Amino acid sequence: MRAVIQKVSHAHIAPADAPESPFSQIAHGLCVLLGVGGEDSEADARYIADKIAHLRIFEDEAGKLNLSVKDTGGEVLLVSQFTLYGDARNGRRPSFTQAARPEQAEALYQQVAELLRGHGVNVAEGRFRTHMLVSLCNDGPVTILLDSQKSF
Repeated sequence: MRAVIQKVSHAHIAPADAPESPFSQIAHGLCVLLGVGGEDSEADARYIADKIAHLRIFEDEAGKLNLSVKDTGGEVLLVSQFTLYGDARNGRRPSFTQAARPEQAEALYQQVAELLRGHGVNVAEGRFRTHMLVSLCNDGPVTILLDSQKSF
């Protein structure tokens, strides 16, 4: 499972055909783009959710990145993004064969959302298998990459 985590001052998602009508939004917190791989399992979902909930990338009173989204009362905007498994090493068109099938991916995506909620984090979600417009204001900027297989 792969995640691109961005610390944001705000973020929202709107349908591609109605950009003026957001259906999911957060104030300060994290915008998480989540890709599910074909080999991923519940253990990967637990690993990613735990990392997201406890990742210390918010400033404390001394200005050090020492607080988590839980510590700050922030929210998570969770967006499914199979393209995180795009392999563009050969040719010019990415291959997505390492991405999970939609049914498996959606189940694990929902599990990550529920695990985050279990950590006490408010989670707003994108719509699975939908063309969406994601808008955010990256705060810092701070962007972190996670991979449950620890390949990077």
